[in-house]
Amino acid sequence: MVETANQHNPPSPVAPPPPAPLGGPRGPVFPPHEQLPHLQFCIHSNPSWLIMFSSLLQLTSPCELNFTAQAVMLAFQHYIVMLGTTVLIASTVVPLMGGNNGDKARVIQTLLFMAGVNTLLQTLIGARLPTVMGSSFAYFIPVMSIVDDFSDKTFASEHERFVYTMRAVQGALMVSSIIIIFLGYSRAWGNLTRFFSPVVLVPVVCVVGLGLFTRGFPQLANCVEIGLPMLILLVVGQQYLKRIHPRAQHILERFGLLFCIAIIWAFAGILTVAGAYNNVMEQTKRSCRVDHSDLISSSPWIRIPYPFQWGAPVFRASHVFGMMGAALVTTAESTGTFFATARLAGATPPPAHVLSRSIGLQGISLFLDGLFGATVGTTASVENVGLLGLTHIGSRRVVQISTAFMFFFSLFGKFGAFFASIPLPIFAAIYCVLFGIVAATGISFLQFANSNSMRNLYVLGVSLFLGVSISQYFVSHTTNDGNGPVKTDGGWFNDILNTIFSSPPTVAIIVGTLLDNTLDVRHDDRGIQWLIPFQHRKGDTRNEEFYDLPLRIHELIPTRHL
Repeated sequence: MVETANQHNPPSPVAPPPPAPLGGPRGPVFPPHEQLPHLQFCIHSNPSWLIMFSSLLQLTSPCELNFTAQAVMLAFQHYIVMLGTTVLIASTVVPLMGGNNGDKARVIQTLLFMAGVNTLLQTLIGARLPTVMGSSFAYFIPVMSIVDDFSDKTFASEHERFVYTMRAVQGALMVSSIIIIFLGYSRAWGNLTRFFSPVVLVPVVCVVGLGLFTRGFPQLANCVEIGLPMLILLVVGQQYLKRIHPRAQHILERFGLLFCIAIIWAFAGILTVAGAYNNVMEQTKRSCRVDHSDLISSSPWIRIPYPFQWGAPVFRASHVFGMMGAALVTTAESTGTFFATARLAGATPPPAHVLSRSIGLQGISLFLDGLFGATVGTTASVENVGLLGLTHIGSRRVVQISTAFMFFFSLFGKFGAFFASIPLPIFAAIYCVLFGIVAATGISFLQFANSNSMRNLYVLGVSLFLGVSISQYFVSHTTNDGNGPVKTDGGWFNDILNTIFSSPPTVAIIVGTLLDNTLDVRHDDRGIQWLIPFQHRKGDTRNEEFYDLPLRIHELIPTRHL
């Protein structure tokens, strides 16, 4: 048979695609992002101060936040979140100092008032980041050392013991502030942070959150029937139920925390009224009941904190040196918190001059804490940074509005005591989420370094593990009177070392900076080339946008102090 001319040849077989190279990407590749893409409001995209009621019902975009009521509710959330640590510190320290419920209520009012002052200062002329400046547990060891010094002294009453101890704490806080002021405004601290790289920032920021694990589930477990439902409801309500409807997404994402607190707080009130805690141990009553703190009955209706409210300060060199150790610790902790805040607020990493300025101002805040008679000093609040990530709103103005609540509830004690009666396990459940967000923020800095470098993995692993392990050893071996593992004839020397090594961020900074700058230094692996432009005032055009002082204040202050 002869083939015809128009007969088609069979199609040639198509060659199969070549297999993916070994070790190559087998899925989507996510490039590094200097700013988180899911933030609805960053540091300077502020909600309007104008009150427009109709705009609440006519939001055309989930990113619109031009209704003051929303900004106020977000600010109130920041106040509620920082309140837990304030109440916990006062409830822990004041009874050991000899104070009664009335003294505890006045201490809480003072701590709230100073938190408002220090937060407003820090957001205006300090770091300029949306960071709440709250009370710090780092001062527990030196304060307990002061309490122990007066244990053999005879007083007419326990209240007199409390007042005299407070005067000694005042003096120690005021004098110890000098070291932070010097570190900040001499720019020594900012120059030290120039040795940081993303490899150092990862463990430092991680342990800022992970190092507070004892305030999470261990505190929640003191009242499981309240704390565990709060944790479950917060995760389910704020993360899963928000996906039901677009409008529900934005409401629950921004205000779900308040709804959960209200529901579980009411549930705790029902259990209290029903007599569920009438025949339980005293510790369970303190943790679970909504009326066991006696803060409402002990708080005055109106009281304005004022300088030297406990009397003239008492100065002792041993107390001052011990308090300086805590001041150094809060410097390290605030630095790690500032980097996390910048990340969650959509800002560039804080430059060296901004860190110097903020730490110097934190020293002034410490002096004011002592002047007004606060029990402990101030540090950047980690839980409020986590709230920025939870709500996806990193606006500076929202945090500034929250200071109005701090001032109001510090002056009108009965109203403040009402919210301070929220059981602590509820706050502990919140911290389980917020501290985790901050820790995960630290991990995100790894994208700017070589995560495949064995050298980087070594520095990360050792810094992270020792930051948690060493501090946990010191904390677990510290007694209620402030005596830790370091025991020499010099009590002030013991307080300094015990305080420093009880802080996870401080240990992580020491270990990480030392290893990263001495072990096989390679700029291309460490990510230092990415970070260097942000460390200088003019290194990145966005630095001035995020960190310049308002109202041209910088023109009135010498450049060397900015």
